[in-house]
Amino acid sequence: MARQTKERHRGLALALVAGLAAGPLAPAIFAFCGFYVAKADTKLFNQASQIVMVRDGDRTVLTMANDFKGDPKEFAVVIPVPVVLKREQIHVADKGLIDHLDSYTAPRLVEYFDENPCEQRVYESMAAPSGGVPGGVVGGMAMDRAEKLGVRIEAKYTVGEYDILILSATQSNGLETWLRESGYRIPDGATNVLGAYIKQGMKFFVAKVNLKEQSKLGFSSLRPLQVAYEAAKFMLPIRLGMVNSVGAQEMFVYTLSRKGRVETTNYRTVKLPSGDEIPPYVKDEFGNFYKAMFTQQVKKEDSQAVFLEYAWDMSWCDPCAAEPLSQAELRELGVFWLDDRTDSQGRGFAPSGGQNVFVTRLHLRYDRAHFPEDLVFQQTADRENFQGRYVLRHPWKGDARCEEARQYRRELPRRQDKEAQTLARLTGWDINKIRGRLNLASVSTEPGEEEPWWKRIWD
Repeated sequence: MARQTKERHRGLALALVAGLAAGPLAPAIFAFCGFYVAKADTKLFNQASQIVMVRDGDRTVLTMANDFKGDPKEFAVVIPVPVVLKREQIHVADKGLIDHLDSYTAPRLVEYFDENPCEQRVYESMAAPSGGVPGGVVGGMAMDRAEKLGVRIEAKYTVGEYDILILSATQSNGLETWLRESGYRIPDGATNVLGAYIKQGMKFFVAKVNLKEQSKLGFSSLRPLQVAYEAAKFMLPIRLGMVNSVGAQEMFVYTLSRKGRVETTNYRTVKLPSGDEIPPYVKDEFGNFYKAMFTQQVKKEDSQAVFLEYAWDMSWCDPCAAEPLSQAELRELGVFWLDDRTDSQGRGFAPSGGQNVFVTRLHLRYDRAHFPEDLVFQQTADRENFQGRYVLRHPWKGDARCEEARQYRRELPRRQDKEAQTLARLTGWDINKIRGRLNLASVSTEPGEEEPWWKRIWD
């Protein structure tokens, strides 16, 4: 049990502490959408931290969700922040907002159904503040003790169910000692990382659960914390959460900007494979497919890349894994530049049309060895849409006997084998097992044969 608790704290700190080639079957011309059938959201991963960053100019609104499970009194988080936050800069957010954003941006599975080849038909569609009262939260330590350790309590608040301190410090070992004596579980070896943040002049946002306030408010789970501040540097601190972590951790970062796509500047930002056709049976195993595919991409990039899973104008989607967020939802996440006008569905829009909100979804699997620096971001002017999207093509199974149908049947095994090879390449799964699932032998020409065995079957 003690080990489980320690691991929960580690994951929580989230270091928070932080168009398709149709090949020989060209009659099917695909549009971008298809029929949406499944998505790969963050629920597929254990201990997956989720961060929403609203950024415009130097202004940032940061919303942090964690998957902490356990006794609320065990919860604590320490997050480096660039400035001393005032009470009105700290809120408690609705987890449903992040869940909606997660669903909207999740990698998705779409499917198409081949038409009767004899018909010669062609497809052509391809921050609202929360209440709270100031509290005297010092964890039982007197001010003079803090000062002796070089720690200054810059501010203290109770916001929703959280007791919050804003700290500054002159020495990392003093800060670590103060936090430990105040009941915060700081990982062993945190001194060097804390010291690096102190040298940068950063402050420390420290939060615990106020059990009395939680009971009064009636919440059984911990809601996301939200902070707003101004800082020239667009970054997210992740190093403190890796001090004593065992293995890699998952993090999803959703950015909302006025300008365009967001990318990391100190690590490679790599697009996930997208648009690949894979065997239809993956429909029932999409979660396993996505996790295996993502692991393969991490290995391919030597565990040193941040992956782009989605980049899109928030006013629409194609295909939609969830409806775009409403103006009210975007405002609660901190999007402060929306025009006050709304459309018939309550979505806000700018004078030029659209919501003028561009969403980027980034996913990283990180550890100390491969991510030694905090994440540094930049906004780009690139508004090209991108989504992690995987395609199922269901074969036509009719009995038409025209020449087009015979040609379709001759070429189908080749297409299915190509799908099997694609699935094996993306996931690392055994190609022979995949072919076995498809009742498909290897598509190849045997020695001495002028054409593959499968062509003779249909002729």
